[in-house]
Amino acid sequence: MKLYNTLSRTIENFTTDDNVVKMYVCGITPYSPSHIGHAMSAVVFDTLHRYLQYVGYKVRLIQNFTDIDDKMIEAAFAKGITTDELADQNINDYFAGLSALNVLKAESYPKATEEIPRIIAMIDFLLESDHAYVEQGDVYYRVGKFAGYGKLSRRTLDSMQAGARVEVDPKKQNEMDFALWKSEKPGEPSWDSPWGSGRPGWHIECSAMSISNLGDTIDIHGGGPELIFPHHENEIAQSEAYTGKSPFVRFWVHHGLVQMGNDKMSKSLGNVLSIHDALNKYTADGLRLFFLATHYRSKLVYSEQNVLAQDRAVDRMRNALRATHSKLNYSVDVSQYKQNFIEAMDDDINTPKALAVLFDLVRDINRVSDLGQTAADAQGLLKELASVLGLRLEGSDNSTTEEISPFVDLLVDLRNRLRINKQFDMADDIRDKLVDFGILIEDTQGGTEWRRKTD
Repeated sequence: MKLYNTLSRTIENFTTDDNVVKMYVCGITPYSPSHIGHAMSAVVFDTLHRYLQYVGYKVRLIQNFTDIDDKMIEAAFAKGITTDELADQNINDYFAGLSALNVLKAESYPKATEEIPRIIAMIDFLLESDHAYVEQGDVYYRVGKFAGYGKLSRRTLDSMQAGARVEVDPKKQNEMDFALWKSEKPGEPSWDSPWGSGRPGWHIECSAMSISNLGDTIDIHGGGPELIFPHHENEIAQSEAYTGKSPFVRFWVHHGLVQMGNDKMSKSLGNVLSIHDALNKYTADGLRLFFLATHYRSKLVYSEQNVLAQDRAVDRMRNALRATHSKLNYSVDVSQYKQNFIEAMDDDINTPKALAVLFDLVRDINRVSDLGQTAADAQGLLKELASVLGLRLEGSDNSTTEEISPFVDLLVDLRNRLRINKQFDMADDIRDKLVDFGILIEDTQGGTEWRRKTD
């Protein structure tokens, strides 16, 4: 198996010292409901998790929650609730989305606020070793003390200083130094420390949670590309200075970003689609297939048409599993499909290529009306390999899309005629009744489309 390592900028052979993979994934800051970018990240690392298990590894996965930072404090204040209440609301929303998307549970989901003693102990050590300093109750990491600073992002300290666009803080000895501990401000949550009451900085929490749960060195650290600098760069600096061990992470794995048309999806731009809203529009399998149809390191361009196309592709898989056959003898080379799937996934988790194998298998299952006894083997393999990608392939009932298509088409045509005649109440009644039966209607520029909704 080969994985792209952001640290080396190359695809490397993946091995471990034993059969256990220690994997840490940066989770959400739960200051607002989760969006499809969070869902895509979860599905990418869930697929890596599933495939590692499929080829025989035991995976110890840890995913954190940053439940205290400036955004959490501002959002909680705006809602008139505590940061703990805000975190609980949005973490529960996130878990509901992960469950619907069939994401395997991590071994643990630590919160930053639960790791305060470990964070304080780490900061204390970094101060004693002269990697950090205290200024007026704030503690900063001294980046010039760490010789390898910039090795993940491929930046030199001189170039970072020359191009820095950070607000000048007179308390910092160097403008690139970063906060390990922030002194208390009125109205903010705070904890006692040897340097005064305050709260942890953003970067130190992930080092503390990773080391606390997985030890000094881990196999895989995952996240989005926006975290490479400064977050992951700072994690390396403080973790390796604390443990004295290098590398802190053997494989840094970063996925691409979701793009909404021509723009990056961003809450500041107001072009965010929540996981909840996405699951009301599309099937969970269709969303997973949409995320996996593009290689994880590439940007993912969202459009309704793109996701609807994957919903229809999922139907093709379901229908192949539902097909029944007589006992004529027809051979499907199941072993070759499995080998091709593994080769694709071994190649830096190449899910587009792996999906092509699955659809070749679907085509072979459907090629003739009677595949015979070997059809069960082919269908079994399709379900097995689809499950490695986290696809449930479960419909809302036992009838196929082909069986109901003529009737749905007739109702959709009737609805369109009613709309043309401005009988909107009756048209809306047909749409609502179809929804009750698990059929979703989409009015697009190219006409009206429909699809089945799975639970």
